[in-house]
Amino acid sequence: MELHDIWFVLIAVLWTGYFFLEGFDFGVGVLTRLLARDRAERRVLINTIGPVWDGNEVWLLTAGGATFAAFPDWYATLFSGFYVPLLLILVCLIVRGVAFEYRAKRPEENWQRNWEHAIFWSSLLPAFLWGVAFANIVHGVAIDADKEYTGGVLDLLTPYALLGGLTTLTLFTFHGAVFTALKTVGDIRARSRALAVRLGLATAVLAVAFLGWTQLDRGDLTTLLTASAAAVALLLAIRAITVGHEGWSFTLSGVTIVAAVATLFLALYPNVMPSTTNPAWSLTVTNASSTPYTLTIMTWLAVLATPLVLLYQGWTYWVFRKRIGTQHIAPDTHPQQQEPTRA
Repeated sequence: MELHDIWFVLIAVLWTGYFFLEGFDFGVGVLTRLLARDRAERRVLINTIGPVWDGNEVWLLTAGGATFAAFPDWYATLFSGFYVPLLLILVCLIVRGVAFEYRAKRPEENWQRNWEHAIFWSSLLPAFLWGVAFANIVHGVAIDADKEYTGGVLDLLTPYALLGGLTTLTLFTFHGAVFTALKTVGDIRARSRALAVRLGLATAVLAVAFLGWTQLDRGDLTTLLTASAAAVALLLAIRAITVGHEGWSFTLSGVTIVAAVATLFLALYPNVMPSTTNPAWSLTVTNASSTPYTLTIMTWLAVLATPLVLLYQGWTYWVFRKRIGTQHIAPDTHPQQQEPTRA
């Protein structure tokens, strides 16, 4: 296996980690309007991801940086061709971070309600747009001989891409509902279980359709196995949350995400962006990669830095592992007494 193949796998791992971790906090953000009945419950939901949401986004920065360094032509074509959807995602992530930090800075109801709406929409839109983006990457887009995207924004909104967006949106929201059940106590825990079952069934329908379409479009025996693993894990996750095994359900919903992302990257390889204009103009792990020297330096840096990052993030989750409920939320009296984003 060449270095460019290894870095394709590493980038797939980084995106998998990002969707596994950011997926549930996108889901929790969506649930602030779907599940929470009042401000106290919305504060509970926000506090479940308060200590970890910004750390989860590090995986996105690392995946983007690794793509830029290891496959510069892939990065250039992707970020220029998908400029509008990726810009929307970036704006949402900025607004989302500001909303988490500023929502509790003032006690006025309108102020807090507006920031809570911002959290909802800035969680929902990226969860949908990431599915649209990756569906287009796997299916292929119009790329010319100069490795430039020649289509428009509307060309990205194909039925397959929209199905991909709906699949990631429901999957992440289901993942977030299971995480909420795992991290809360009381009535909100019971309702998150019930909602997770409904979301899981909707996700199962969409995921089977999307992964089936992917299999027919670019699949082989390997992708059939990973897609089947994703479907089985999802059904087991729904079963586990039905009987109250939140830990197993969260693990299995995570396995669903891992297997689904693996299916997409396996269907993509050895391409990194197929061309629908002419298959000979597709970007591959070979013609889009950096020099072997660059990849060698990156490999050594990854070997040294990755264990430290994993240890730190694992420690964060361990420290903030306890469940919370509305009884742990301080009354709304002064802005300084409202919950911080890392409490």
